[in-house]
Amino acid sequence: MDLTSATWRKATRSGTSGGNCVEVADNLPGVVAVRDSKDPSGPALSFGPEAWRAFVSLTKQR
Repeated sequence: MDLTSATWRKATRSGTSGGNCVEVADNLPGVVAVRDSKDPSGPALSFGPEAWRAFVSLTKQR
């Protein structure tokens, strides 16, 4: 998957300590990508928009 046009943003719950940070790119058509901010050239996971919304919804409930 080509993520060169992805606009990455840090998840709001990642904090500012530089530790366990997650970045999300939701500007791509039909996909939401997730990566570890400490390894921006490393692997990224991709999800369909519906799956991502379900994941976010479930994590907000906890």
